[in-house]
Amino acid sequence: MNGKGGFSKRRLDRMHHVLAGHVEAGRLPGAVTLLARRGEVLVDAIGDMTVGGTDPMRRDTLFRISSMSKPITAVAALILVEECRLRLDEPVDRLLPELAGRPVLRAPDAELGDTVPAVRPITVRDLLDFRCGLGMILEAEAFGYPFYRAAQRLGIIGFGPPDPSSPHSPDEWMRLVSTLPLVSQPGERWLYNAGSYLLSVLVARASGQPFDAFLRERIFEPLGMKDTGFTVPAAHLGRLPTAYQAAEDGTLLEHDSPEDSAWARPPAFPDGGAGLVSTADDYLAFALMLLNKGAHRGERILSRPAVELMTSDRLTEPQRREAFGDARSWGYGVSLVTRRDDLTATPGRYGWDGGLGTSWYSDPAEDLVAVLLTQRSEFPARNPVWLDFWTGVYQAIDD
Repeated sequence: MNGKGGFSKRRLDRMHHVLAGHVEAGRLPGAVTLLARRGEVLVDAIGDMTVGGTDPMRRDTLFRISSMSKPITAVAALILVEECRLRLDEPVDRLLPELAGRPVLRAPDAELGDTVPAVRPITVRDLLDFRCGLGMILEAEAFGYPFYRAAQRLGIIGFGPPDPSSPHSPDEWMRLVSTLPLVSQPGERWLYNAGSYLLSVLVARASGQPFDAFLRERIFEPLGMKDTGFTVPAAHLGRLPTAYQAAEDGTLLEHDSPEDSAWARPPAFPDGGAGLVSTADDYLAFALMLLNKGAHRGERILSRPAVELMTSDRLTEPQRREAFGDARSWGYGVSLVTRRDDLTATPGRYGWDGGLGTSWYSDPAEDLVAVLLTQRSEFPARNPVWLDFWTGVYQAIDD
C-alpha cells in the first residue's frame, strides 16, 4: 500500500529500522531524514543529539551542512549573472584583482617556484564549475604536495575541512591566496572546494553587500529559510547537535560541541563553501525551488534556463572521468548523474553532500527530494549511514 507520494509504508519502515540500527550500534547519535515526492513530505527524526544523551533529534534540529552550502552559493552567483552584474565568460580580474596574472605550477606536485604563465584569465564560469585552477585534489597523497603544505602553513581555509574560526576576513583571505600560484591552468582540471570560497567574495564585491546579507535578502528570506545562516544564535544552541568524526575503527570522536561551537560566533569570513547551518525544512525549500525550475511558493529566485544550466554537465569527458568516473559529473555547485549504474542513480539526479555528515539530492525524473542530516564526519562513499540512507530512499518507491 502506498501513499500519495508513491512510497511503500512497509519499505519506509525498513529504511527507518536500518538507520535506527546504525544509531543503536553507536555509529552516530541520531539523524533527521526528509523525503518529498508529489506533494507529500515525510520527516523522520531518529536518535539523540549527542552520544549517550537523552535530548532527542527533532525536525527543527540545526545541522552544520558544510559543502551543502555550495549549491546555495552557485545560485547566488547566477542571480547576479541574470541581473547582468556578472557575466559567465568575463574574467574575474575586475572584481578579484588578486587572481590576475597568477603563475601556474608546472605540475600539481611541483615546488612553488616551478611555474609557467597562465594561458588565459580565470572567468566567472571557471569559479562556478570548479575549473579555476585553484582547489583540492581529492587524493590522499596530494595533501603532501608543496602547494597544499603552503596553504596549510598560511591557514587558508578552503583547502581542508570547514573552519568558521579562521581569523581571516574575505579580503585578507584573498591576499593570502594571491601569494600562491595556481595548481593548474584555468579550464584544465576540476579541483574541489576553492571555487565556492572565491564565489563568496565575488558575490559580495559584485553586489556591494556582505555575502551573508546577500544570501539572507535574495535567497533565505524569499524562500522562508528562517533557520539558515552562518551563526547559531545563543537562544538556539540547544537545537545544535554535537558533531563527531569517525575514527578508523568507527569510534566517534567529538569534533564540535554546542557549548563552545565554532558556529556560535559570527565568522570573520562567511564562506559559501562549507559555512552554513540549516534544517531539513529550510533545505527542502531551497531544493524545491530548484526542482520547480527556479520558483517556490510564488517567489522566483532564478529563471528556468539558469537552473537547467546549473544542473547540467559542465565538464569535458576526460575531466569527468578523472574527477567522478563513468556515471557522474559536475554542474555549477552540484554533482549530477549521467547514467544509471546503481539503484540510486537516475540520470539527471543532482545534489551534493556535506563532509560533516549531510546529504541532499533531487531527482526530477522521480519528482523526488531527499535529505539526510547527521553530524558524523566521514567520506560519503565509505559512510555506511550515507550508503544505507540512499538505498533506503529508492527501495521505498512503490509505483
